[in-house]
Amino acid sequence: WQEMRWLLVQRAADHDQIDLELLNLRQEIVVRRLDLTVVRQSGWEGDALERLGLGLYRPRLPPVIGSVSASSAAQAAGLQSGDEVLEIDGEPIDSWADLVSVVRRSPGQTLQMDVLRQGLRQQLTVRPSAVDDRGREIGRIGASVRDGGEAREQLMITVRYGPVSALGKALGETWDKSAFTLVMIGRMITGEVSWRNISGPVTIADYAGQSAKLGLDYYLKFLALVSISLGVLNLLPIPILDGGHLLYYLVEIIKRGPVSERTMEIGQQIGLAFLIMLMAFAFYNDINRLFSG
Repeated sequence: WQEMRWLLVQRAADHDQIDLELLNLRQEIVVRRLDLTVVRQSGWEGDALERLGLGLYRPRLPPVIGSVSASSAAQAAGLQSGDEVLEIDGEPIDSWADLVSVVRRSPGQTLQMDVLRQGLRQQLTVRPSAVDDRGREIGRIGASVRDGGEAREQLMITVRYGPVSALGKALGETWDKSAFTLVMIGRMITGEVSWRNISGPVTIADYAGQSAKLGLDYYLKFLALVSISLGVLNLLPIPILDGGHLLYYLVEIIKRGPVSERTMEIGQQIGLAFLIMLMAFAFYNDINRLFSG
């Protein structure tokens, strides 16, 4: 799934459509054409696959409460770990997805929830809190599903490489992500990609924490992605960065003489102004994401 996500994002940068070869439930190979222009039209904001209408298959989980957050709507209603939700306002709840669907579309509304607790049926009143989700108001009760780890583990695939093949794979991914970063920087300059995609230390720390919760391999991969992005940025031909020094060396080779101190001073000022502007954008985006949720 991760590989497909990355390939679709890459293709969306310079293709309007792409053909997907699929194996359907009848074990037949079918070809479906996917419109990629919606990704570029969104300014590359948000999840590209979500913009394309694609989502990862999720195993069916029973509507059993795993944990309840403190000071949440679920706690106020008296929900407890182990409760199985049977109905909400008379609507049968057969899976956790059904429960989430009803709660999300009912922000601030009073719901009658029938649960099965230790073999006894009880009715509770819950009022989902209204939260903002990318400009849309949805409901949440602050409860999580009972661990569905076993179902998830059955869908997980671990791909392992030998030392030599791993090195080749790492070099290939580094090249691909470096080239894609340059393409995105170019499109930000031309206005095709929103500057809201720039992230600062707050967002990086948030994503680092999320990746660490998923496991060491996810965390290391995230650190590698950050390192590649910083490396590409550092090599841009901007005075004050390493790429700026390389630019000066190139100018000296062409003119066969050193760059004047005045030129270097002006270049340093321009480079510093650019970095300050970039940091300001990053902090603004971080704060905006923090308060908008």
